[in-house]
Amino acid sequence: MDRIDNFLAIVRDYVWSVPLLLLLLGTGAYLTLILKGVQFRYLGYAIKQVFARQREGSDGDISHFEALMTSLAGAIGTGTIVGVATAITIGGLGAMFWMWITAFLSMATKYAESLLAVKYRELDARNEMIGGPMQYIEKGLGWKWMAALFAIFGAIAAIGTGNLVQVNSIADAVKETLQTDPWITGVVLALFTGLVIMGGVKSIGHVAGVLVPFMAVFYIVGGLIILAMHYDRIPEAISLIMKSAFSGQAAAGGFAGATVMMAVKMGVARSVFSNEAGLGISSIAAAAARTDSPGRQAMITMTGALLSTVIVCSITGLVLAVTGVLGTTTEDGATLNGVALAMKAFDIFPGGRYVVSVGLILFAFSTVIAWAYYGEKCCEYLFGTKSVIMYRLIFTLLVIPGAALKIEMAWNLADIMNGLMAIPNLIAVIALSKVIVAETDTFLEKVKQEKNEQKSLQNTP
Repeated sequence: MDRIDNFLAIVRDYVWSVPLLLLLLGTGAYLTLILKGVQFRYLGYAIKQVFARQREGSDGDISHFEALMTSLAGAIGTGTIVGVATAITIGGLGAMFWMWITAFLSMATKYAESLLAVKYRELDARNEMIGGPMQYIEKGLGWKWMAALFAIFGAIAAIGTGNLVQVNSIADAVKETLQTDPWITGVVLALFTGLVIMGGVKSIGHVAGVLVPFMAVFYIVGGLIILAMHYDRIPEAISLIMKSAFSGQAAAGGFAGATVMMAVKMGVARSVFSNEAGLGISSIAAAAARTDSPGRQAMITMTGALLSTVIVCSITGLVLAVTGVLGTTTEDGATLNGVALAMKAFDIFPGGRYVVSVGLILFAFSTVIAWAYYGEKCCEYLFGTKSVIMYRLIFTLLVIPGAALKIEMAWNLADIMNGLMAIPNLIAVIALSKVIVAETDTFLEKVKQEKNEQKSLQNTP
């Protein structure tokens, strides 16, 4: 078993090496350029659209808000706490800077993926929308073999990334907080998961629409309380983040120190894991949205990268920085990392560790239900609508062992599948860039007309 784990770890490191990271960053930069910085120019408009009323003539399965929350549910997982803590421990505080840069570029990638997902979506045999990379690779480019390849990677990743590793994190947090046996946690989680996903995308969308805003506010408020308690240290922390991004970070206590290259690598990788831009998988949720235009839903979806990485991940990173816990070691000399490090940082006020525990549980469970939908759609693309019920059942049952077993293998396999998903998706996005630009121009012209009509109505006596 150790040999398999070691082999998978080698493959994971190879997949997530510099070429893929450059492809992710390069695609975001390229899309930002050809779309003339749409994520910056129309950010205010995009945020307004998140809370706007549904427009007439909109087609889809769930509201645009629920689609965004489902997308965020899949993205705001353990990576926003555990992932950020690991990134800073290994790559230094400079990793935060590269996480921000990647996030802003990733907004253009999220925009492009969602636009294509809505444009090329279609109704399945159950009269539900099916869309995402499988659809735009096949219908937009005619490369059915590559679409099938993405669907295979996505279905496997949903079991690993979206199920086993998330459930295992929940079980660990519950055991740490309440000393509950992991098997019991697994059975309870399986019941809740089954209740939600057996109802399909509408059930998942409704739950995500309530759960995601609550958990985000809960965690952000907890983090802001700590930052307010250490407000005088924030300027120094930001200064260190900026300096470390370009000069590396020296060792401190048990902290091993970090090079610039490691800061870049960890920052880019964790940004991708926290917003899923480039993987393409979250565009499946965008394809289910009720919308009147691919461009409008794309605008709404791109705001997700801002919330998941620039806001939520930044809260984690800044809390770790201002509380001075980086480099803390355990009694046996090991450097604190992951959830243990985050809990120590939040322990600065009574009950702070429960903010981390509850946040981790909610973040991870929301990821489970979102990825169940992603995996279901990948499975449906490969085997048809009859496979959906069986996939939901298998996904639900796997929650139980996922809570109790040590699954280093699942972590490695999930990372590998995520990386492999990104390759065909990014190739397709670049190949369809002319379509993205044309659709964007059409939508922005529509936005101008809407603004002119509003001005005319306001000026009418």
